[in-house]
Amino acid sequence: MSGTLGGQEPTGGATAGPAKARASGTPRAGASGARSAPAGTPRSRLEGRFEQVLSLSRIVIVVPVIILLLASLASFAYGTYVFARSVADIVDDPHVTSKNLGFLLLLTDLFLVGATLMIAAFGLYELFISRIDTEGAGMRLPGWLKMNDLNDLKARVISMIILVAAVSFVDVVVEFKGGLDTFYLGVAVAVVIAALTVFLRFGRPESGDR
Repeated sequence: MSGTLGGQEPTGGATAGPAKARASGTPRAGASGARSAPAGTPRSRLEGRFEQVLSLSRIVIVVPVIILLLASLASFAYGTYVFARSVADIVDDPHVTSKNLGFLLLLTDLFLVGATLMIAAFGLYELFISRIDTEGAGMRLPGWLKMNDLNDLKARVISMIILVAAVSFVDVVVEFKGGLDTFYLGVAVAVVIAALTVFLRFGRPESGDR
């Protein structure tokens, strides 16, 4: 009897071992199946199609890109129109006056606004659609206009906004007629420029934080 029991123990242990292995292996397989659907299943095909549609939805960014380009061209055209209208006045009165300086500052402001809109259009296209790398030396974008991430786009647009704000304030100062309004405007513009400068300096994450 003891021999029989002794002979059955290895068999029971051997049988229990694979059973435990199968029992312990089954939950792991189920857990991995819960994390990702097997290839070829309806769920995986649905996920793949949804991801394709989501990726193709980037094309929608072409709409604001076109609008920004059109707005940029409109700003350039308006600046050209102002220049053509103001040339006659400057020729008639070539002396340095606040009116003539105001025309020149207005032109600078309009062209800076157009350039800012164009930079935003290039940045959105490069970030969402594709890199602009056309063949030909004259067709390639300059290095400072290439956007690697959203922080590059923000830095360039904010820099242009600072320029526009400064030029606009100088335009107001040229036509200054007394009062505290110009002083208050100068303080407000200085605060905005300081805040944007601090954001450019400290708002960009370090390379290790990306």
